[in-house]
Amino acid sequence: MPARARDAGDRPASETPQSNSTGSEYARECSTEGDREGGTVVPGVSVVIPLYNKGPYIVRALNSVLAQTVRDFEVIVVDDGSTDGGAEMVGGFGDPRIRLIRQENRGVSAARNRGIDAARGELVAFLDADDEWTPRHLEALLQLRDKCPQAGAYGTAYLLQENASTIRTPSYSAAIPPEPWEGLLSSYFRDAILGSPPISSSIVAVPRRVLNEMEGFYTGAWYGEDVDLWGRIALKYPIAFTWDGKGIYHTEASNRACNRKEPIREHAFVASAQNALQAGEVPPELRESVLEFVASRQIQIACRNLEAGRPDLARSNLKGCRTRLLWRSKWRALILAHIPSGAYLALRNRRTRPGSASTGAPGVKPHERGRR
Repeated sequence: MPARARDAGDRPASETPQSNSTGSEYARECSTEGDREGGTVVPGVSVVIPLYNKGPYIVRALNSVLAQTVRDFEVIVVDDGSTDGGAEMVGGFGDPRIRLIRQENRGVSAARNRGIDAARGELVAFLDADDEWTPRHLEALLQLRDKCPQAGAYGTAYLLQENASTIRTPSYSAAIPPEPWEGLLSSYFRDAILGSPPISSSIVAVPRRVLNEMEGFYTGAWYGEDVDLWGRIALKYPIAFTWDGKGIYHTEASNRACNRKEPIREHAFVASAQNALQAGEVPPELRESVLEFVASRQIQIACRNLEAGRPDLARSNLKGCRTRLLWRSKWRALILAHIPSGAYLALRNRRTRPGSASTGAPGVKPHERGRR
């Protein structure tokens, strides 16, 4: 496949008191031109946090990392041109394990890739600046890595924080054995279609050698770039999952990419999968589930384009969509793509049907839409 372009239980860890004293002299700050941190001590895990105008949340995210039961880690915060003072908040931590890298605004993929380049650990864990971890998250990931060394990515379950008083567990595929199971998923693509994604950008860890092999995140997309990387990894490696060490995904946070109402020509993984299929790089046993997963992304992007007032793009997304499992969602979206955009938006605004996706497409199930 052608290489992509690169440039203590489930209580939130943020509830654990953490020192946030000033002392920015201890927080190592790198300029855009800085070199990778030297030294002979290699941390067990490198934690990469992209930061762009998430000032209200970055302290919570960092406190959740510092509260981990595992202490052998480094934290690399890549400030992607923030203008809200978030980088200064990072500099206020007095922990020498935290490094701050600054660069001009180039997007979340470029920020994550910069963090990967700076990472010294053999395992790289990702956390978005507006999410957090429960205290056993890194411990659970390391135990999973030791149990399943052949995996290309490791993920924990997560909780959805919808507001200050509401937190819930997403609905995972019934094919994933119930708690306290952990191990290799029998089919990542099938599980990602039939339930909430088992891998997402705030609860995953990937061996650095695998990230280098994949050439990191695709920088040509602002939406679905993380799903694209997990999919490319899953085409070549098994994916491991554990119910232990949950992360917390804050859906109530502001300035989230998934809330942008902008046209998207194509989901990033659709091209990746098509290239792999044409090159004969998809194992026969994965072919059907990969095709269904591609269809789910095409339907998802079609629904987002309807939200953005671009039914023409939605029709284009659905034109090549072939699916056996999701045909109802496909035809529902296709019908909506053939009514005037204004009429669609009016219809969406009148609907309050429970279970409708945030894309506004009636009847599209939550697991058929992207997380970021």
